[in-house]
Amino acid sequence: MTKVLITDRAWPDLEIERAVIEGAGFELVAGPATALPAPEIARLAAEHRPAAIMTCWAEVNAEAMRACPNLRIVARIGVGLDNIDRAAAADRGAVVTNVPDYCVEEVSDHAVGLLLDWARGITSFDRAVKAGRWDPAQAELRRVRDLVVGIAGFGRIGRKTAQKLAAFGVKLLVFDMVAVGETGIAVEQVELGELVERCDVVVIHLPLTPGTHHLFDAGLIGRMKPGSMLINVSRGGLVDNAALLDALDRGAIAMAGLDVIDGEPTPPAAITGHPRVIATPHVAFSSTASLIELRRRAAEEVVRVLRGEPPHHPCPPP
Repeated sequence: MTKVLITDRAWPDLEIERAVIEGAGFELVAGPATALPAPEIARLAAEHRPAAIMTCWAEVNAEAMRACPNLRIVARIGVGLDNIDRAAAADRGAVVTNVPDYCVEEVSDHAVGLLLDWARGITSFDRAVKAGRWDPAQAELRRVRDLVVGIAGFGRIGRKTAQKLAAFGVKLLVFDMVAVGETGIAVEQVELGELVERCDVVVIHLPLTPGTHHLFDAGLIGRMKPGSMLINVSRGGLVDNAALLDALDRGAIAMAGLDVIDGEPTPPAAITGHPRVIATPHVAFSSTASLIELRRRAAEEVVRVLRGEPPHHPCPPP
């Protein structure tokens, strides 16, 4: 029977995946829930020799693909593709897919939530009150309407974030590699350097590629407006941890809101424990509704390809 290997997952069971895959007449085999290192993923692939690999966080590299002589698809159970060697998949004639739009609402909600948390001091005051300090006189809060917010990466999620923030009356600057065109939202498109210099809040919605790794380095973070906030709800590798820590320690920027951190799932304690950091464990994508949609649609892409049908969301090599 044709096998489908799911390498890892961020949910407790495989009921949805099994219903779709095995309901279509294929066999589902699974690695452990927690993502294994790349050599172990290659070992799993060699053991099962699947025609399809589904991956959440685990790296699927050329070695893993070489172990699958009949590989036809590598499906990302998510949006980002930085953990899949797309060039190696193309060399083997396998399609790579993702689910690019399942969590647009959730990630944009999370970005807005982090901004509001900082502007209104919610997390910092909660920590203080729980520690026995009731001192409203120390409040240095911000009127959200007066903020200039920059969005780096103006795809589906960036546009949705802009739409939600526009309702607060903020001024919106955006950066993208292509012209943004008509959006129905009042935005000003600028270069990235100008964006970080002018904005009170910078929200990262960029993909992680070799060209964007540590894009927010000491040079770019050093150009950020004094007292500003950096929000990253995309990929940890976009931000250089050392540069961010230095800026936070010096007070050059006021706060970082991070759902993703370079080094996760064991990010540096100096980042997660920093008093100027609001951190969540890569959950911006998550809701009951989004996870059901994600799991079902990722599995359905696998079934389509194994049946000889075209996928809905093919991802060509970079």
